[in-house]
Amino acid sequence: MILYTTMPQELIFPVENGEYEKQRVIDVNGVSLVVQQTDMNAYQIVRNLSTDPAHYLSNEYSPGQTINFL
Repeated sequence: MILYTTMPQELIFPVENGEYEKQRVIDVNGVSLVVQQTDMNAYQIVRNLSTDPAHYLSNEYSPGQTINFL
C-alpha cells in the first residue's frame, strides 16, 4: 500500500509518548545530542542536534554511539 499525503508521518502513525520519555537532550563538548539511556551510566546517541557540519562528520557524535558518564 502506498499512502500519498502532505501530512507528516507522525500525525498519521503516532508514536506512543512512552518512547519519548526515555530520551533526553544533553550537551557533550558543546554538541547538543538526543540520547536514550541504555545502562545505569551509559547513553546511546539517537540524534545529533548540532548545526556545525563538522559534528556530523565526526564518528564520536554519530547515532548509535555509546556515551559513558561517571
